[in-house]
Amino acid sequence: MKFGPALRAASGIAVLSIMDAVIKGMAAFYPIFQVAFLRFACGSLIVAAVVSVMRPGWPSRETVAANSVRSVIAVVTAVSFFYALGQLPLAETLVLSFLSPMFIALFGLLMLKERVDIRIIGAIAIGFAGTLVVVLGQTGEADATRSWTGVAAALTSAVTYALSLVLLRQRAQRDKFLHIVVFQNIGPAVLVAPFALFVWQPLDLMHLGWFMLMGGLGFMGHMLMVTAYAKAEAARLAPLEYTALIWAVLIGYGVFSEIPTWATLGGGLLIVAAAAMTSKR
Repeated sequence: MKFGPALRAASGIAVLSIMDAVIKGMAAFYPIFQVAFLRFACGSLIVAAVVSVMRPGWPSRETVAANSVRSVIAVVTAVSFFYALGQLPLAETLVLSFLSPMFIALFGLLMLKERVDIRIIGAIAIGFAGTLVVVLGQTGEADATRSWTGVAAALTSAVTYALSLVLLRQRAQRDKFLHIVVFQNIGPAVLVAPFALFVWQPLDLMHLGWFMLMGGLGFMGHMLMVTAYAKAEAARLAPLEYTALIWAVLIGYGVFSEIPTWATLGGGLLIVAAAAMTSKR
């Protein structure tokens, strides 16, 4: 695999991690369904502007059907992950969500007939070990009451996120990039809208710029991911998902003045090593 797709995927994950930080900030003011709707709605406005300039043409019926399924999966992923966050300690939720690269490799093997060699399996294992070092080294919530519905939701999120990325790999080889990104924004916006209206709170116009920033970051991040998955196998890019934890630590330090622990630094090195293994032939 050439380094280009790995670099694009890692950059896309970084951009989307910054978007997540903005979402976290806005979630302090509005219900999560309202935040999710505004994020996708603003992303749809940006996509519409780009489409009006680039004019990619109308998508085929197959493109509409396949990407509509991905829109539903994206909503399930978000809702189940947010539910898990409300039921489980943050550390446990992160550990379960970082199982997704393993499911990506599995779905890539079953659905796309991709070859999963020993190096990729090793990278996934090393990356997951690094994640465990980071989250278990920082948590003091080991004695928290177990919520099995929360565990099920976190696992559901990991599985559906992996399925979404494998389907992205499949569609990126057939559909125009802009068509994929259009459905990545408009589809979830339409699906989340009824829930957002049910919990809607008055919008402070001063926050509108932050929501537009979310939309812009989402558009940029998904374009990077689409172009990466169009050129490289899903299993080879899967361990790069672990780099999101590194960005979370950096953003936490820069924005919230959180000092990373030795566990964070050690786990981060393992995650970087796992990501580097996927960029080598």
